[in-house]
Amino acid sequence: MKIYGVVGWKNAGKTGLMERLVSEICGRGFSVSTVKHAHHVFDVDHPGKDSYRHRTAGASEVLLASRRRVALMHELRGTPEPSLDELLSRLSPVDLVLIEGYKRDAHPKIEAFRAETGNPLIAPDDPTIRAVASDTPMKLDRPVFDLNDAPAIADFILQETCL
Repeated sequence: MKIYGVVGWKNAGKTGLMERLVSEICGRGFSVSTVKHAHHVFDVDHPGKDSYRHRTAGASEVLLASRRRVALMHELRGTPEPSLDELLSRLSPVDLVLIEGYKRDAHPKIEAFRAETGNPLIAPDDPTIRAVASDTPMKLDRPVFDLNDAPAIADFILQETCL
C-alpha cells in the first residue's frame, strides 16, 4: 500500500483537506483508506450501548458488525500506543492510505497551513513535508498549492506515490 500524510497545526485545515482528497482520489477510481491520529481521549461508542457496556466491563477488544460496517475497538489498558506501522498492518489492502497527523513519522507528507492561526510553517525544518497546501501565497523550496485545490493536490500525491 502507498501512504501519504497530511500534517499541520490545529485549525490548519487538515481534516477538510483530507475529506476533499479522499473524495477526489476515490472519484478517480482509486481505493483509499485513512488513519487519523488523535491527541485526546475519544470514544466511538456511547454509554448504554451494548458495545460500550462490553468494553467498560473489561473486554480487550469489541468487534461490532452489521451489514453495512464493522468496527473493532481495542482497549490499550495501559499498554503503549501502537506505532503507525503496526496500525497500517491492520488495514485491508487499498491503493492509498492517507494519514492525518503523525507528523514526526518519516512518510511523505503535505502540510496544511492557514495564516490566520498564527502558527509557523513546519515544512522548512522537515524534509518529509514534500509540499504545502496554504490559504496564502508563499515562496518555498517545494511546491505550494491552494488549500482548496484538491484536484491539483491529488495530482501531486498520485504522482509522488506512482499511482
